[in-house]
Amino acid sequence: MADNKQEQLDGILNAQRDAFTAARPEALDIRRDRVKRVISLLVDHGDDLAKAMSSDFGNRSPDLSMMTDIVSTVNFGKYCLKHLDKWARPEKRKVQFPLGLLGAKAELRFEPKGVIGILSPWNFPINLSLGPLMQVLIAGNRAMIKPSEFTEATSELTRELIEKYFSVEEVAVITGSPEVAQAFSSLKFDHLVFTGSTETGRKVMEAAASNLVPVTLELGGKSPVVLGRSADFEKAGERIAMGKMMNAGQICLAPDYMYVPEEREEGAIAAVQLGVLNMYPTLLKNDDYTSIVTDHHFDRLKGLVDDARSKGAEVIEVNPADEDFSNTNSRKMPLTILRNVTDDMKAMQEEIFGPVLPVKTYKNVSEAIDYINRRDRPLGLYYFGDDGGEREQVLQQTISGGVTVNDVIFHVSMEDLPFGGVGPSGIGSYHGPEGFREFSHARSVYTQPKIDVAGLAGFKPPYGKKTEKALASQLKKA
Repeated sequence: MADNKQEQLDGILNAQRDAFTAARPEALDIRRDRVKRVISLLVDHGDDLAKAMSSDFGNRSPDLSMMTDIVSTVNFGKYCLKHLDKWARPEKRKVQFPLGLLGAKAELRFEPKGVIGILSPWNFPINLSLGPLMQVLIAGNRAMIKPSEFTEATSELTRELIEKYFSVEEVAVITGSPEVAQAFSSLKFDHLVFTGSTETGRKVMEAAASNLVPVTLELGGKSPVVLGRSADFEKAGERIAMGKMMNAGQICLAPDYMYVPEEREEGAIAAVQLGVLNMYPTLLKNDDYTSIVTDHHFDRLKGLVDDARSKGAEVIEVNPADEDFSNTNSRKMPLTILRNVTDDMKAMQEEIFGPVLPVKTYKNVSEAIDYINRRDRPLGLYYFGDDGGEREQVLQQTISGGVTVNDVIFHVSMEDLPFGGVGPSGIGSYHGPEGFREFSHARSVYTQPKIDVAGLAGFKPPYGKKTEKALASQLKKA
């Protein structure tokens, strides 16, 4: 990376930090104004951003982009505005008896951290850059954003619009290559947010660690679907198909594999096929169905299928109109179901991130639970069924970032619920009040009364009988 790019990054960071320091304390209305400007940007230019996203993908439904990237982000900004006063209010904390009677006070103040970096991915390029920005700004911070190079048109338009609505001392967008992203992750931010793969997340965390920069990592993993015997299979099949084919499965929370009762495997697969038929009667010329973002990503997905086939999997292409995908450069891929999968297949080792759905079977649901627990903690977990005891067994005996019951993915759209992973699927979270606190410093403030507390408690030298009496009074078993 050229030295002048590094100088640019350092210059923006220093300018934002200087402006942040000089402006303290900022009124809450200034935070509100910044969030409102992001909302105005999205409302005024949502159609243009949706067109840019479609251009970057090759095909992506403008309606999908408006739902997942524009409207959802606008609504999240409104949610943050609604709750700012409550979130920013200091919390009173208790002091040990009898300090309260003597006039001691303790409180927790939620204060902005400073300058926060946002490294965003390509799959939902607006939602996953300007969504975190809403809470970064509502918490009182400045922000630098590095969007993905894979969505070049969207990233460039985002940069132009941010420059129109914000000064560089408030929010800045830096575009460029992976080398720029690497330099970005090495900056001395006050906090860094990264959304992307687990592999890249490790590199980002390593770079941030060199400066002891705290991180929020929104990663991925193999999010399982468990169908209980009590599930409505037709309804479940349609919802799984929708989650697996939305954005062509290029979603960190997409259902990665499906676990079904062995005697109902064919019925479960048929239900998914029916769901595809109802929603996507055609695929190639269907503007509702998204293309795979690049040739590299497309070839990788084909490689996962070929690897599974070569190792004995049954490959079922769900192609309702029997279209010929071999003579097109549209990078569209039908939902591909894999039966009889084994753990040596790449599709069962890597996060799929596309319209490929392995299916496993169980005799008892405890087999599915054991399988999930032997692997990395998933970002999402999905259970379908009306058996409350079985549902709680699955939830209580597994660990995942979040859960949706009787659907997939939807928990991320609940604004008041924190969104994040566990271990390899993520660190930290945003959304909800937890997101505000993620981007705030919880600052403890204790006010000592005028009376000599240390002397009264026997904590001041010279130590003697008063000290011994004080210690003895504390050393009692609970």
